[in-house]
Amino acid sequence: MRWPPLLFAMLLPVPPVMSQQPETRQVVEVTQNWHFGVRVEAKAGAVAGIEARLPFPAPWPEQDVRLLQINRSDTVSKVTFEDLGDGARQMVVTIARLRQGESATAVAEVEIKRRIIEAPRKIDAWRVPRRRSSRLKPYLSPSPYIESRHRTIRKTAAEIVSAAPPTGWRKVEAIYDWVRRQVRYEFDPKIRSSLEALQSGKGDCEELTSLFIALCRAEGIPARSVWVPGHCYPEFYLENEQGEGRWFPCQAAGTRLFGEMIEWRPILQKGDRFKVPGKKGYQRYVAESLKAKHAAAPPAVTFIREAVGEAVASKLAEQR
Repeated sequence: MRWPPLLFAMLLPVPPVMSQQPETRQVVEVTQNWHFGVRVEAKAGAVAGIEARLPFPAPWPEQDVRLLQINRSDTVSKVTFEDLGDGARQMVVTIARLRQGESATAVAEVEIKRRIIEAPRKIDAWRVPRRRSSRLKPYLSPSPYIESRHRTIRKTAAEIVSAAPPTGWRKVEAIYDWVRRQVRYEFDPKIRSSLEALQSGKGDCEELTSLFIALCRAEGIPARSVWVPGHCYPEFYLENEQGEGRWFPCQAAGTRLFGEMIEWRPILQKGDRFKVPGKKGYQRYVAESLKAKHAAAPPAVTFIREAVGEAVASKLAEQR
């Protein structure tokens, strides 16, 4: 996944806390603190009407988020938080004016509890949703780089599931294994679409995730992207025999993990089809942004995303 230069680090796992959830095995919980924020400097001239936006973690079934404090300089006018649909949250930093040579910094410290949930024991009890609610519509529709209605995608999806066992879980697993067999992992700084990944037979976590999602959606199976610092992976949605739905993660690029995920980094957003302030059309990812109404020269900006506490930089590569 391509990210702008950011400050971020991962914590080593701490002693786990075990608990239980219905239809699952043990749940491991890890608590960590993170900083999210921005620093703006008016190095070359005065700047006014500044607004910085950055992804900010929201609560999910596998993630609790608690805002501990916000540290901000006197030059920051206000800090607010804004939800974009039901899958993304932004931290919005407003700065009225900076004279040349002045700077402004706002950093939120957040406690994040991440849980790792294993796949359910009774996998064949999970089926494709029979009713497509409005809530699931975004996860059944095309998204940027996810051409789920393209005839080649639809034809490929139909061929894959035609040879799969009839249960919903087995159909999704057949798609998952097919993508991992057919698409060779190869990093590319340019984002490619699901169709390009299918045709070229190569891609990284972006492309493998997009292709898996496109094939699922082509078969009426809700699916979406999950974004963590430096990586993305897909989720799919199934219902049990009582009609109760649940999202299941899987690792498209990397170790084979289907219906579960070993991941400690904070979830920044879920989804891949967002309306973002200041952007036209749907956006794949809610990225960092900065705008100013008046500027003698563009200000320097540094977005901050870093783990705090006993973080070890050398361990970053182990999970990326």
